[in-house]
Amino acid sequence: MIEIPPLQFAQVNGIRMGFYEAGPKTDKPPMVLCHGWPELAFSWRHQIKALSEAGIRVIAPDQRGYGSSDRPEQVEDYDMEHLTGDLVGLLDHLKIDKAIFVGHDWGGFVVWQMPLRHLDRVAGVVGVNTPHWDRAPMDPIELFRQRFGDQMYIVQFQNPAREPDRIFGSRVEQTFDAFMRKPLPRPPEKPGEPPVAGVGASAKTNLAFPQMIAAYDAKFDPRTPILSAEEKKVFVDTFTKTGFTGGINWYRNFTRNWRRAEGLDHHVKVPSLMIMAENDAVLPPSAADGMEKLVPDLEKYLVKDSGHWTQQEKPDEVSAKLIEWRRKRFG
Repeated sequence: MIEIPPLQFAQVNGIRMGFYEAGPKTDKPPMVLCHGWPELAFSWRHQIKALSEAGIRVIAPDQRGYGSSDRPEQVEDYDMEHLTGDLVGLLDHLKIDKAIFVGHDWGGFVVWQMPLRHLDRVAGVVGVNTPHWDRAPMDPIELFRQRFGDQMYIVQFQNPAREPDRIFGSRVEQTFDAFMRKPLPRPPEKPGEPPVAGVGASAKTNLAFPQMIAAYDAKFDPRTPILSAEEKKVFVDTFTKTGFTGGINWYRNFTRNWRRAEGLDHHVKVPSLMIMAENDAVLPPSAADGMEKLVPDLEKYLVKDSGHWTQQEKPDEVSAKLIEWRRKRFG
């Protein structure tokens, strides 16, 4: 039985956004939970329940391009100004002054940008797997291409033919079968492979995700699924309806975001928490090395034996840490 509050809607920043809300409206500052790709607000179902039961007001949107929220046509409508503007619009709709923004995967990139662009609306930031980096020294897509080659999924996403969108969209169940699993144990990282802004993977990691999905057969996969059949059905049914283009359009703004961030002070001036996952192959704990230079008020916490989908793989531990840190820092 999946427990989740009823879906609500708000007109924000030129789009209609779907979101879940739970916990006492009197609680300040609330926590806004931002999902990654290819996910949904539903990815936070465990935290919505645990945090609200602990007396914390919690809000989890389907972000622009995903699930119940609008999916604008223009690629530029998914740049960082729009993504952070949507969250400000959601606070305005709910008459909330400031919030703690919690982001996993792509949601992490967005929440680390919130205090850089909208400091007066941010009480604190939590990155789940996704660290905060300074602006890259060159166009990130060129960096990805140099380091990982043309098959790297983010490089492939730049192709105007949108072949990855078609591959995932024609194999939705395969996509979630392949992605939503616990990783096999991996050898320890070798020092000397610095993370690239936007992905911390080592050059050994196979990042040709569209080809991986096209060739995938769950019968031969030894990894343990992290979703029940009922939970997987939510993702499969939703992405069958929406397709993947909205979410992939976020990646198509890497270069635009990089250009437009020139001159932006990347120091984070609010209390922050970095939750790292021991076995995340794309965003390993080492990707958060040195964050303290940009985020002076930072606590780090390592979730052992978790892969990339941390809040779904280790829900109780992630929820407990969020509650503990929130109480310690905000009463």
